[in-house]
Amino acid sequence: MTIRHTISLLSVLFVACFAMAQEKPVLKKVPVKHTSAASGKEMYTEYCAACHGADAKGAGPAVVALKAPPPDLTTLAKRHDGKYPTEHVANILKSGTEVPAHGSSDMPTWGPLFKSLDPSHDAVVMQRIKNVNNYLESLQAK
Repeated sequence: MTIRHTISLLSVLFVACFAMAQEKPVLKKVPVKHTSAASGKEMYTEYCAACHGADAKGAGPAVVALKAPPPDLTTLAKRHDGKYPTEHVANILKSGTEVPAHGSSDMPTWGPLFKSLDPSHDAVVMQRIKNVNNYLESLQAK
């Protein structure tokens, strides 16, 4: 093999490796794991931390597969004139959002997913949303 062929082959391999490295990972969709409706922290850890991070600052391990980075949830109050936006967060958890300021539509709409955990208990769905919301409020930056 000539040097020209060797260089050409190495160039093709380099370009192929570079192209493969640029591909975004794909998020794997799995069934919702059942958690305690009473523990906002447990639900956050199970359902939210993969994207928003264990510290809720928006740097979870799934970020590389998202279209837009998730927001830092520890600054929700700061971004709403110092008051935690309880109703706004509850509505996002329950119904989802298409609002670009939240990020992208990558975020699951948790209302129906929580309903799948307790199909005949709407009150439990609301309790889950309330407890996740309370946990997020406890994480707000001072």
